[in-house]
Amino acid sequence: MTKKRMTQLFLTLIALVLGVFFSQQQADASKVEDYPNVLDVSATPSADFYKAGTSVNKYSHFSDMGAWHGYYLPKEGDASMYGGFVGPMIVAEEYPVNLSKQISKLNLTNATTGKAYDFKNAKHEFVYYPGRLHQEYVFTDLTVSMDLIFASDRTALIRTNIRNTSSKTLELKANWTGDILNKLTIGSKTTDLQQSLSANDNGVQVNFETVRNSSSYMTTDQNKFDVTYSQPITTQVDGNNYISSLNNNIKLAANDSTDIFTTESYVFTNEELATERANSASYFDNGLSYFTKNDQRWENYLDKTETSNTTARDKKLNRAAVKSMETLNTNWLSPAGKLKHDGIVPAMGDRWFVGLWAWDSWKEATAVAEYDPQLAESVVRSLFDYQIQPDDSLRPQDAGMIPDAIFYNQDQYRGGDGINWNERNSKPPLAAWSVWQIYQQNHDKEFLAEMYPKLVEYHNWWYTNRDHNHDGLAEYGATVHDLHYKTVNGQKVPDTDEIILGAAWESGMDNAVRFDAEGAGKDDQGVQVLENKNSDGKTVGFSINQESVDLNSYLYAEKGYLASMAKVLGKDSDVTEYTDEAKTLRDKINQKMYDKKTGFYYDLQFVGDKEQMVSERGKGTEGWIPLWAKVSNQKEAGTVKDVMMNPAMFNTYMPLPTTARDSKKFTSTRYWRGPVWLDQAFFGIEGLQNYGFQKDADTLTNKLYDHAEGLLGDGPIRENYNPLNGQGLNSENFSWSASVFYMLHHDVFGNGKTTSQTAFSIDE
Repeated sequence: MTKKRMTQLFLTLIALVLGVFFSQQQADASKVEDYPNVLDVSATPSADFYKAGTSVNKYSHFSDMGAWHGYYLPKEGDASMYGGFVGPMIVAEEYPVNLSKQISKLNLTNATTGKAYDFKNAKHEFVYYPGRLHQEYVFTDLTVSMDLIFASDRTALIRTNIRNTSSKTLELKANWTGDILNKLTIGSKTTDLQQSLSANDNGVQVNFETVRNSSSYMTTDQNKFDVTYSQPITTQVDGNNYISSLNNNIKLAANDSTDIFTTESYVFTNEELATERANSASYFDNGLSYFTKNDQRWENYLDKTETSNTTARDKKLNRAAVKSMETLNTNWLSPAGKLKHDGIVPAMGDRWFVGLWAWDSWKEATAVAEYDPQLAESVVRSLFDYQIQPDDSLRPQDAGMIPDAIFYNQDQYRGGDGINWNERNSKPPLAAWSVWQIYQQNHDKEFLAEMYPKLVEYHNWWYTNRDHNHDGLAEYGATVHDLHYKTVNGQKVPDTDEIILGAAWESGMDNAVRFDAEGAGKDDQGVQVLENKNSDGKTVGFSINQESVDLNSYLYAEKGYLASMAKVLGKDSDVTEYTDEAKTLRDKINQKMYDKKTGFYYDLQFVGDKEQMVSERGKGTEGWIPLWAKVSNQKEAGTVKDVMMNPAMFNTYMPLPTTARDSKKFTSTRYWRGPVWLDQAFFGIEGLQNYGFQKDADTLTNKLYDHAEGLLGDGPIRENYNPLNGQGLNSENFSWSASVFYMLHHDVFGNGKTTSQTAFSIDE
């Protein structure tokens, strides 16, 4: 055999082996159909949108691609909803509302016999697959399947396939009926939404009026909801109801089928409406390719989400991770109003949570980076679009700061007509953490170079505006803002209560025990407010008299991420600067904030030159952030671990509550005074991993997954959880909880790597 022939045979053998390998890989790759109904999105919507006494939608919904509207599946047994997708719900700039019970319901009649096909009599299934809603109805001679995806950030695309399963030709008449609710009920108050229906060129359109109810519903007369069918129809409107009838009957030979496509677009401006109508030809002509590409996108997400899928336990955990991803993508909103980049809101179905918060966004972006780095970059940019600049007209003294929250509308403070935008405070410095995690996924050096100077400005702001005594330990505080002043005897003076509230908001732990104004113990002076002034004596902000251990640990970690970025970008002097600063900061945290007696970290109170740890107020989640940041040495970390694993303190049924179980002020259902917040649990678990306590990290993580109500079933991911019984609390389908469950799935059940900084090693 010649050498050439041997080479050819060898190459052929390699090709065959690789072909088998990749065929097996392709066969093993998950399909969206492998994850049906990990979240229950069935509903019977009404004008009464919210659960009684809450700000939360009665039902979970599905959305994607950054769209501002979403859909439900019919609820099993409610035959009135069979034959179409339910809803939609829409976001009226900042507030969710049900537009319709069912905007487009199919009705079929046998043109020969005149008999209607009653969907309630068909064998049916309703499925929420990742990225797609599906319905199927099987009659004796006909099968109707319906699938809904999002083709763009403004348009849902529905494919209706009608198949003749009989041996005879069928001729069918078809129409679609729909309604608008045109009302919003909150408690005993019902608001007229001033919507109307009109026929469009090939469908129906919902028209809106300019309504500026800044606490529940905001629209303009440019808003439209546009329903268009791929085949010629005639529409008749009767008040809040319509019927669109197919102009030509459907004729199907035996075993033949046909597709009818529908677009449903929700837009904010005339320009957006024109764009979506112009795109409708592509949506209709290439409808099947949109569905193929959508499944491919989601299957790529699944490939990046799953861990080893060999046991029943693995499969349950994977389903929870997929639910986390679905939650994040449903809460993804595209640019609109004042929002310039795609972002992820905490909960699209919550009245107060359809905006972008700073540290929420950092957590969401860090998780999303693992399956869609490009979207993660946009999530980060969305907040930095409003980083305060030196020439800002209202607060140039806050140059570098990232506002707490931004919304579709700026608030009245900046001349807008919204009420939710918040510049009273910032949020904990986790932006550099997020940017570095994104870079670790996509190695986008241009993005790193873009963000680095902005991150440096934000990092520096903490020391210019939140370090009252200039000792290198920062405090939470509040900005110079009209709401932080009151008038006393004709004089404008700082409003202590409002500033302390702003400081607590800045920590992200709104009502945490450590921010109670009154002290605990004879030497505790309580929370006091201090004015921070620049070199010209001008007030640039406020601090409380409390140097917080979590804040300074975050800043230590941020120095690590900035040092890592600086190294990539060739900024060697910055690497040296952050390394030197970090060593000094680490020593201060360990020397001043670690209590040997209790083996835990606490905030540091200062009154004049006197300093003391506020240990008498009890232990909170802030005490393990030094382990996540890698501030602690191994011995100190061991004592913190013992506290975390103590059932009388933090190792509760649903572990790692925000206030230790043995605290006098522990309350299992009061926001930051006991419930388990997943972000704090995440930092604690990664902290344990950093110091080699993997078995303990595994134990706590498994308890979080097993005991969080509904997580391993089809229930929604909650804002927080009762540590004593795992009951879900407050908001539902909550993004940062979803991001944590997603990351823990990889960090603990997957590769075992943490997201902690790696620039500075642990001091043994």
